[in-house]
Amino acid sequence: MLSLSLWLTAVAALAESATADTQRPAAPLQLASVHALVVDLDTGATLYQKRADTAVPIASVTKLMTAMVVLDGGQPLDEWLAIVGWNQETGKNAYSRLRIGSEAQRGELLRIALMSSENLATHVLASYYAGGVEAFVSAMNAKARSLGMSSTRFVDPAGLSPGNRSTATDLGQMVRAAFEYSQIREYTTGYQHVAQFRNPRYTLGYGNTNPLVASSRWDMVLSKTGYLNEAGRCLAMVSEIDSRPVAMILLNSFGTRTPLGDAGRVRRWLTTGESGRVAGAALEYEKRVARTLQEQDI
Repeated sequence: MLSLSLWLTAVAALAESATADTQRPAAPLQLASVHALVVDLDTGATLYQKRADTAVPIASVTKLMTAMVVLDGGQPLDEWLAIVGWNQETGKNAYSRLRIGSEAQRGELLRIALMSSENLATHVLASYYAGGVEAFVSAMNAKARSLGMSSTRFVDPAGLSPGNRSTATDLGQMVRAAFEYSQIREYTTGYQHVAQFRNPRYTLGYGNTNPLVASSRWDMVLSKTGYLNEAGRCLAMVSEIDSRPVAMILLNSFGTRTPLGDAGRVRRWLTTGESGRVAGAALEYEKRVARTLQEQDI
């Protein structure tokens, strides 16, 4: 079997010589996700890309940027914050078990926002940022610009709006930056956590939205899932493969487990040169969206 180091070198060479025609990728890897990017974070080499420069809704993958802005702000993670309600109608996916008026530490809210995609926790974090939610979103966009994410725009810190848009290429830059934060690596890869609250005192149990973090077959070091009707199933993650950090950005997948299957196909491709094929409804969904993008010349 070809070692991963040699395989990555070979794939990087192929990627450099490949054309921009995403219908003919540089390597035989079939994914169900409509948009994808695979990057070796050690070298920065792009190992695979598929419609990686099309800006699309990214749902809760947004929260990686939110976490960086929170941590860059330098506010104490052990500070207790009162849980405030939404300051405007949020529409979908806004259900929360947090009790309005109770308190939690900033670090606790950040942890459950990242590992379990707790949307109200994200809103609370932004509300306590200097200048409030509006200033927080401005800081998110400023951070994106500083990272060279030229095709990215954020309009809310939770990812509830389809107006939060980016490309797989830009998200690769975001994941690379988030990977440098130890708290983000820790909080996104915990499997289960019991969050503590006070006034009144209570606890809530949370699980990770990415089941791969609990698998002995994976060495996950960063993870964030996302879902909206407009975004499909999304997954941004970093896994150690043969002791090398490999980032995978998988956007607009059909079903709950489809991006997980794509991640497995990427890993198999990197370690064996074979990926297996996508079948069924997931493949039909990908083909249908691809035809729409082609018709719209996107």
